[in-house]
Amino acid sequence: MTAAPQIPDPDQSMDARQARSADAGHPAPPVAAGHPVHLVHTAAALRDVPRRDGARAVVMTMGALHEGHATLIRAARRRVGPGGQVVVTVFVNPLQFGAGEDLDRYPRTLDADVELATAAGADAVFAPSADEVYPGGEPQIRIAAGPMGTLLEGASRPGHFDGVLTVVAKLLHLTAPDLAFYGQKDAQQLAVITRMAADLNFPVEIIGVPTVREEDGLALSSRNRYLSAPERSTALALSAALFAARDRLAAEEALRARAASVGHAAQHRSAALAALGEDRAAADAHAVAYAAAGPLHGPSVARAAARAVLEDAARLDPPLTLDYLALVDPSDFTEIPDAYEGEAILAVAAKVGSTRLIDNIRLVFGAGRPESTAAHHGGATRQGGGTTDAATSTTPATPPTTPQGPLGATR
Repeated sequence: MTAAPQIPDPDQSMDARQARSADAGHPAPPVAAGHPVHLVHTAAALRDVPRRDGARAVVMTMGALHEGHATLIRAARRRVGPGGQVVVTVFVNPLQFGAGEDLDRYPRTLDADVELATAAGADAVFAPSADEVYPGGEPQIRIAAGPMGTLLEGASRPGHFDGVLTVVAKLLHLTAPDLAFYGQKDAQQLAVITRMAADLNFPVEIIGVPTVREEDGLALSSRNRYLSAPERSTALALSAALFAARDRLAAEEALRARAASVGHAAQHRSAALAALGEDRAAADAHAVAYAAAGPLHGPSVARAAARAVLEDAARLDPPLTLDYLALVDPSDFTEIPDAYEGEAILAVAAKVGSTRLIDNIRLVFGAGRPESTAAHHGGATRQGGGTTDAATSTTPATPPTTPQGPLGATR
């Protein structure tokens, strides 16, 4: 679920320079004047909150809300329109924290959370206790994330995604939404939630919203507050590595496009320029000729560009300690081969000091790459300026013809 990322992810989605600029272009429709924002702590009280005629959207959080969460709420508000309803959940889920992780340290700021949610357009904030969500203690029966849940974050944090899916399933039951919004920053979390909804026939549309970044590129996270100034400087290597991979891939693909237009003539041009002593031009022509003759190797180039930045950061003071750098298929989070064509996710996790951070970027490899996509721009928005995606459409959503609960039971 969308958490202030942990000193361990979710996931996330669609950079942090994005949040307010995306909203500026498509402001959320206001709720009715004087419309009350309900703060409720029990499932019974939530059921007493009157539903509207439009669709209900839910944004699940672990509290400590920041501009990234506000972006999710505004996206939900835009999607359901003024006639719909937006419910924000605030619950620090103990099941998704492992031994030695930051459950007790995790920030709890409910009053500020309600204020931010209200300003962003929420109609209700559901902030249950652990006893309310797990009556009688931790559940004996849980939802298993399957093979995808054992990779990357799942390998670093065994059982994490089982805890995520269990609480998401329970909150979907309790809030009974038509739409659920999650940040793309927690890409693996978004993927397993989407898969759960499809595999278990939850009648809810799962919508990913682009990562929100600070002006310096650092992905917004409630854990950023744990970073000292020197640690924050080192932490910028995560986004820098992702952007280096994106830019190197773009350069390679531009070179390949030139090669496709020039063909074998580039090799002859390279030799002629070298004979004339035009070494720099000859080198450029040689690179084009090499691109024309060589195989596709975008994934390996992207990995190498990102890893170079992270290796430099490991020598900083304080250093960055890499957990993983992975270039994966979004459908199952397995590593892609060098000949892969299509969309992929470049994901990174690392520690700076005692704080564990994650980030990712969407890349597209091969001839099918669109001219301009959210993936090309990092699949993100920035505070003060950025992009939007289909998830932030201003078209109001409509509820199902036959309203149903999360497992198909009529509401």
